[in-house]
Amino acid sequence: MQRVALGVEYDGADFCGWQMQKSGVRTVQEELEKALASVANEPLRVHCAGRTDTGVHGVGQVVHIETAVERSPRSWVLGANSNLPFDVNVTWAKRVDGQFHARFSAISRAYRYIILNRMSRSSLYRNRAVWSHRPLDAERMHEAAQSLVGTHDFSSFRALGCQAHSPVRTVSRLDVTRQGERIIIDVEAQAFLHHMVRNLAGVLMAIGRGDQPVAWAKAILERRDRTKGGVTAPPEGLYLMHVGYPPEFEIPAPPELIL
Repeated sequence: MQRVALGVEYDGADFCGWQMQKSGVRTVQEELEKALASVANEPLRVHCAGRTDTGVHGVGQVVHIETAVERSPRSWVLGANSNLPFDVNVTWAKRVDGQFHARFSAISRAYRYIILNRMSRSSLYRNRAVWSHRPLDAERMHEAAQSLVGTHDFSSFRALGCQAHSPVRTVSRLDVTRQGERIIIDVEAQAFLHHMVRNLAGVLMAIGRGDQPVAWAKAILERRDRTKGGVTAPPEGLYLMHVGYPPEFEIPAPPELIL
């Protein structure tokens, strides 16, 4: 048996999340497993770095498979893509050491949340950014975000149904910038709680609108109570950008996101 890692990119708008479900709804995992099975001529199970929710996009998702079938990296990429729908594709493939695991070998994950901040909505961005017609102050949002950097109990920012054993996470970076009509939230951590990034975005947007003071982000964090937190931001602005691994695995960088 050999282990093969692959990079995956997908538009999450028409998927009910990453993970295959018994209800038979359309998921990224199901489409990818079917396509790779066609290349290998045998059933394959795909293990991913991080499961994404309905409507969330993937730029730098990483997966691995185990198979006895010999295929070149080019054959895995081109073969999979010829069997995949146009809203998901494989960007690279390579054989990796048997110690590599797409999820458990990861040492960081980076997400981006994109907000279109202008008076009118956009038909082109409708599934790729969250639209806010009210002006947002990116500098206020960035200032508030810095109180969330570091190791904290993020109970106030986890979904009520989150199944993680501990609410403690370490956020190594949380930046908010304006790029023309877009507000970009970039956040990186070793791991995230369920809905954590969308809850962070919801709090920062309320501060950016001026509905709450800058200190509100820290106050919510210290309450450690999700019911006291802000609104969960919509999923369509969220992207899994990059998964970091120890350098010895030589995992390729994801493609550049251009929106």
